[in-house]
Amino acid sequence: MRRFGRTLVTAALAVTLVGGTAGWASGDSQVAVTGPPPGTDAWRADTVSGRALPDPATAAPREVAAFFAGLDDAARRELLRSHPLVVGNLEGAPLPLRYEANRIAVAATGEARYASLAAPDRQILAFDPRGRGQVAEVFGDLEHAEHVSVIVPGSDNDAATYDAPRKPYTGPAGMARALREATGSGTRGSTAVVAWIGYTTPVGVGLDAADGRLARAGAARLVRFTAGLDAVGAPDPALFCHSYGSVVCGLAAGHTDAADLVAFGSPGMRADTATALGTGARVWAARGPSDWIADVPNVEFAGIGHGADPTSAAFGARRVPAADVEGHTGYFMPGTQSLAAFAAIAKGAAR
Repeated sequence: MRRFGRTLVTAALAVTLVGGTAGWASGDSQVAVTGPPPGTDAWRADTVSGRALPDPATAAPREVAAFFAGLDDAARRELLRSHPLVVGNLEGAPLPLRYEANRIAVAATGEARYASLAAPDRQILAFDPRGRGQVAEVFGDLEHAEHVSVIVPGSDNDAATYDAPRKPYTGPAGMARALREATGSGTRGSTAVVAWIGYTTPVGVGLDAADGRLARAGAARLVRFTAGLDAVGAPDPALFCHSYGSVVCGLAAGHTDAADLVAFGSPGMRADTATALGTGARVWAARGPSDWIADVPNVEFAGIGHGADPTSAAFGARRVPAADVEGHTGYFMPGTQSLAAFAAIAKGAAR
């Protein structure tokens, strides 16, 4: 009876929001950054040895990889110098070339909020300065890794805030570092982790966080990103999807070659069951006892809400122990059961 009451409350709220009478909820509405990066028109107009360059919007990552494989080093570096933003975000381009291109692109913005990303020891796999900024950073040796994991975060993350010093284990970069350390990879080793803030995340708890608009845009970008990993020979990744990021992963699931899909602190994945995600990946779910996400009704009405609870028995995901997790973002804190389980998944050792 209580569940039915919550459903009615959520339905009433949805009607209010969709009807446009709750302006507070859409006050921080975000414009999703989509499509290829700035500089694409100049790239399309250019050639190399008389050959057209692969269109960043339409060329499959495998086509991009084949294109770069046919270039000598001088031609690659000329493209890098002329089009750093495009090369840095081009799925299928060689990884070292992308790291160098993004170092140049970050520095070219002249913006202090991005300055740390241009440090020579950082491996920035993608960088887009539009909007609040998007970024993907690699921790480890992605070129030679036996296992790859991708952190897909939720609300309030962007290129300027994802690695905040006050979030050593709770921000996306902190989660990535903690996961890699927990796998025992050290500075070199067989596991690489990517912190992927490759979509426009919601801000706060307004309407953006309650509907799927930004998640749908993010899912398309995540699918292309994972195809890019495949194109450069990386192993099938484990996707670790936090909060609203699990909505993104749920919508992308059937179109990626992920080996594992881990939802934690999830409001729902826009699917009734793990089977309904349409993925061959193993599906895992975790929720700590004090995570406020448990108070979010697991319903979907008029596009509002994200559906079934991934930690419920009916959903059918494998449960990740999380009894000692504190709050909504504590899943990667050192010593937690969840981090130990995540590390086993990341190494391909979980059963």
